[in-house]
Amino acid sequence: MSTNTRFMLSENDIPKYFYNIAADSPIGPTPVLHPQTKEPVTPDFLSAIFPMPIIEQEISSDRYIEIPEEVREIYKLWRPTPLIRALRLEKALNTPAHIYFKYEGVSPSGSHKSNTAVAQAYYNKIAGIKAITTETGAGQWGSALSMACKFFDMQLEVYMVKVSYEQKPARRYLMETFGSKVFASPSMQTHTGRTILAQDPENQGSLGIAISEAVEIAALSNGSKKYSLGSVLNHVLLHQTVIGEEALKQMDLADEYPDVVIGCVGGGSNFSGIAFPFLRENLKNGQRTRLLAVEPISTPSLTRGVYDFDFGDTAKMAPIVKMHTLGHDFMPPAIHAGGLRYHGMAPQLSALYDAELIEAIAIGQIEVFEAASLFAQTEGIIPAPESSHAIHAAINEANEAKEQGEKRVILFNLSGHGHFDLSAYHAFNSGKLENYDYPEEAIKNIKEHLPEINNNQPV
Repeated sequence: MSTNTRFMLSENDIPKYFYNIAADSPIGPTPVLHPQTKEPVTPDFLSAIFPMPIIEQEISSDRYIEIPEEVREIYKLWRPTPLIRALRLEKALNTPAHIYFKYEGVSPSGSHKSNTAVAQAYYNKIAGIKAITTETGAGQWGSALSMACKFFDMQLEVYMVKVSYEQKPARRYLMETFGSKVFASPSMQTHTGRTILAQDPENQGSLGIAISEAVEIAALSNGSKKYSLGSVLNHVLLHQTVIGEEALKQMDLADEYPDVVIGCVGGGSNFSGIAFPFLRENLKNGQRTRLLAVEPISTPSLTRGVYDFDFGDTAKMAPIVKMHTLGHDFMPPAIHAGGLRYHGMAPQLSALYDAELIEAIAIGQIEVFEAASLFAQTEGIIPAPESSHAIHAAINEANEAKEQGEKRVILFNLSGHGHFDLSAYHAFNSGKLENYDYPEEAIKNIKEHLPEINNNQPV
C-alpha cells in the first residue's frame, strides 16, 4: 500500500491572519531602549527608520493581525507551500520515526524570507515610502526584498556581508536582476563602513555591521528612505507565522501531530514562523510538542551567549533590546550559513528560551553538510546551509527514536534551497570545508562589551 508523501493545501487555505505570540506568551515584553539615551524608545525615534504600520505591528499585543488582500494575492505565487514526508530519508536511517518537512524553498526567491518581504514592502508602500535600505547575510533576505520591492515599484539598497558577497555572487546577480543596488559591507557608502575599513581594510563583515550601514543610510535620508529588517524584530516573526499555521492544517491532513518541531536559528524568523503556532497549541490547548532551535557552534547566541540588553548592530545606531547575545562587536567566522551569522537573537525568542519554553542546540559546519548531503541524496533537494542545521537535528531525533524503539513524529522547516551554495558543497566534497568553534575567551568577555543601562527599566 502506498504512503502519501505530499500534503497540499489550496489557495483558499492561505492564512488570512498573522499570529502574534505576544498575546499568549506568559513572559511580558521587555523595553526597547534608545541607543544614546538608554531610555525607552518613542514612536518618533522608531519612525526615523520604520514606517508607522510596521511600528504598530511591532508593539501590538493583538493575537491575530489581518493579512492585507494585496499581500495574500502575491503569496499565491508560492503559498501554500508543501508539507512533505521524507520517506526516503526515513528508509536510509532505518528509523521508526516519521519525518516531515515544510518546504519554503519553493518561493520565487528560494526561501521563507519572501513571507515578510512582501508584507514589509506593502506596509512601506501604503505609508508613502518609495525607497528602502536593508542588510543581508547569505542573500536570501536581500533576494526576497528585492523581488517584493519590484512588485511594489520601490527602490532598494542592499548591504550584503562581504564574506557572503564574495562566496555567493549569484545571489547578488539575482538582487540586481530585480533592480536593487548591492554593496559589499563594510562599504565606502557610509561613515560606518569607511571607519571600519580604515581600521581593517580586509574586514569580511558581519550582519551587525551591515545593519549599521543600512540604518545609517535610512536615518540620514530625512525620511525619504526607510529601513527594513529580515529577522529579529517582532513584526518579522509575526509575518513568518503563515508557515506554522499552514503546517498545522497539513499535519491534520497527514493524520499526525509532531512530537518535535525544529528550525535553524540565526535571528529567529524561520524558527519562530513554524514554531509559534505550535507553541500557541502548547500554551492554550494542552499540546506538548518540543520546539527545538538549531544554531551554529561558531555563533551560539542562545546556547553560549548571555541574556542581557545589547545593541542590535555594531555601530550602536539601532535600538538596544534584551536578547541572547554574543556582544554587538562580535565578528563571526566565515561559515557558509551566512544567514545565521548574527550576534544576537530575537527578543521574543530569547525570552521564551530563558523561560525554557523552547530548546536549543548548536552544531558544527562539517556536521551540517554531512546532513545536507544525505538529505540531498535521499530527497533530491539541495538544502541551504542554514536550513541544513534543522536537517541535522531531525536526523538526530530520528536516530534517537530508533535507539529507543519508539515512533516519533518530527517536523522541521526546510527554510530554503541551496542552489546558490554549490561552492560550499564543492568545498565539503573536496575535503576543504573548515569547522569553526567559538573561542572560550570571547564567551568570558561578552559582558564587558554590553551597554551600561538601568536594568530596572519600565516595560
